[in-house]
Amino acid sequence: MPEGYDILHEGEDVILRIDAEKAAYVPSLEDSALCMGDTVEKLAEAGRVTKIVFTQKRDYEYDQTQTEMLMEIAKLYNQLIRQKNMLGYYALVMPGCENYANARYNELQQVVFQLLKSDPLGCYVELKRIYRHERISAAKSFSEQEAACIKKYIGVLRYLLGQLDATKLIQMAKSLLGGYQMGNRDPYQKLFSPSIKPDFMFTKLMATYPADAEELDTYIIDDTEVSIFSLPDSIQSLYHIIPPEFKLTEDKYDLLDIARKIMSEHKPKRAEFTDPKRMREVFGNVGHDLLEELAGYRNLRLREKELDQLTQILVRYTVGFGLIEVILKDELVQDITINSPMGRIPIFLVHAKFDDCITNIVPTEGEAESWASKLRLMSGRPLDEANPILDTELELPGARARVAVISEPLNPTGLAYAFRRHRDKPWTLPLFMKARMINALGAGLMSFLIDGSRTLLVAGTRSAGKSSLLGSVLVEIMRKYRILTIEDTLELPTTALRNLGYNIQPLKVASALTKGSSEVSADEGIRTTLRMGDSCLIVGEVRSTEAAALYEAMRVGALANVVAGTIHGDSPYGVYDRVVNDLKVPRTSFKATDIIMVANPLRSPDGLHRWRRVTQISEVRKKWEDDPLIEGGFVDLMKYDSLTDELQPSTDLMNGDSDILKSIAANVKEWSGNWDAVWGNVMLRADIKQDLLDLSEKAKNPEMLEAPFVIQGNDQFHRISYKVLEETGGLEPKRIRFEWNDWLKDAAKKTFK
Repeated sequence: MPEGYDILHEGEDVILRIDAEKAAYVPSLEDSALCMGDTVEKLAEAGRVTKIVFTQKRDYEYDQTQTEMLMEIAKLYNQLIRQKNMLGYYALVMPGCENYANARYNELQQVVFQLLKSDPLGCYVELKRIYRHERISAAKSFSEQEAACIKKYIGVLRYLLGQLDATKLIQMAKSLLGGYQMGNRDPYQKLFSPSIKPDFMFTKLMATYPADAEELDTYIIDDTEVSIFSLPDSIQSLYHIIPPEFKLTEDKYDLLDIARKIMSEHKPKRAEFTDPKRMREVFGNVGHDLLEELAGYRNLRLREKELDQLTQILVRYTVGFGLIEVILKDELVQDITINSPMGRIPIFLVHAKFDDCITNIVPTEGEAESWASKLRLMSGRPLDEANPILDTELELPGARARVAVISEPLNPTGLAYAFRRHRDKPWTLPLFMKARMINALGAGLMSFLIDGSRTLLVAGTRSAGKSSLLGSVLVEIMRKYRILTIEDTLELPTTALRNLGYNIQPLKVASALTKGSSEVSADEGIRTTLRMGDSCLIVGEVRSTEAAALYEAMRVGALANVVAGTIHGDSPYGVYDRVVNDLKVPRTSFKATDIIMVANPLRSPDGLHRWRRVTQISEVRKKWEDDPLIEGGFVDLMKYDSLTDELQPSTDLMNGDSDILKSIAANVKEWSGNWDAVWGNVMLRADIKQDLLDLSEKAKNPEMLEAPFVIQGNDQFHRISYKVLEETGGLEPKRIRFEWNDWLKDAAKKTFK
């Protein structure tokens, strides 16, 4: 009989948890006939079970589908026990068949009541062999009495085979049984594969590589191996990771388990979570000392590198976010979604190269609750029945993300999460050019409009890249200007820009979805910025009552510099409809918007691939009364062309028919009334951004497109422009470009030696 076991109830799951610490077998249904036999006995005894979990240093969990296959075998075993009379000696014997019946009875008892539990496939194959043999014997029988005996036995065999044929295990394994030899466990390895969870972890992980899958890519993130597989039965790719915590020795597992239990006795307070970075440092130092002490007590010699690795793992599973942290370190991961109910469904993610992926990671209910508690403490925002939605940000070593959590009663099956990973460094227009989201002319036009201190809304659907585009707008603002940002969830790269010398102040306001918060409302936050002096104002997302305050400020001219924000909408009219009809901003106030840049995700005809593109750059004209669409209030400056897969300038832009660009030019002596000079400056900006991209690709140095170097380039562009203006009396594009390229080549050599 197997070791001790418990029946646990978690939600709708009934879990058979088998303590295999002292078992004589490896807890593996696929590899061990003894393990399978013992487990079938327990299933037969326990009744309905939806999951099987073995505990032996780690938790080995077999999911509902795998458990159901074995549950059917256990039920059949129970059924045959009850029908033992039908399979007994007296059921087989007939006058004159005593010796035959005796032999067949022993054969049947061995196959059915021993082999069925430990090797049901072997039982099936053996019964098929006996059945074929008996049918041949019946055809060759020498007497009617002998034929009758064999026929009776064949009837029993046919019944048993029929029962086995009805089970999912046999149905799924039939294609694997060609040339099957007794005792071969290979077919089971294709049907059974547990998720594995070390004792100190909550997360389960399918460690084995998928059968019949094609490996598309493999790479290393820190010390975690990432493999991407194409699955034969799914259009989703598999994102498969094996982090270091799944490759530790048993001694190290024990060490971590003891250390986690000791450290878990300390419950971090709200004050500690206000500075997560500092808290991790403190826990890291304490954990390092604790692990070192425990290792010494157990006479376990650890190198400093091993101790550091164990400390990182310990922090990850105490005050951290477990394997979510490992995934978020991958710069190619864009979105992570975790659906309820927990413990059944793997994590899904969106990968920059392979789009939608399923992962080999299954978070548990305990882990989901732990995340929720930490996010409540870190954000200071509620997550309860009255507030079933929590929107906040998460900053981890090597990654930043926006997090959305939903709970009961909105989500009737518990907690669910969505993580949107932010790029480690600010996006720049040259980076978007490299990704083909915008072309050089579009980038040059945006640079001109931002220097012209226009009001700008970045519009698009969800996952269009609005926040990233807005971040690239920040990089284009000259560092001499003060910038105020207002967000309910901190997504803009304000810390990175501050470190790059920007005079930038982030403000965090209450989420529109949170009730009863002590945070300042978004509209009050915007009004506060008006009392903080001349500044550029960047609004993370215009979504609620702050819209009226924003447009009020824009209309009275309280903001003399760039005003920009993001908003949901798939076209300029969609933005108008959202602002005027949904957010109740007066039509006349909407005219304070100068430029609407629309970004949308596009899909391939087969639906399997997608990419992001800026699809429109439009200006909002001021001479309309009721409907800007009918009265020509929207004029496209550039529009996406699917044939060339890039933005193309409109006829209005090429002919100089742009009220916004003329308005900018009117304030510059050298451009006023001179469209050629204006257009020349737009093209100059486009050319130098293309020159930067070309040099980066020629040098195979993508760092040249990152914010630190791009900001230097922008600063030099303005310095050189001023120098040329002083020397020649005009902004000569050719000379400015020539001198800027001289700087570019020299700076690239010095910066990237």
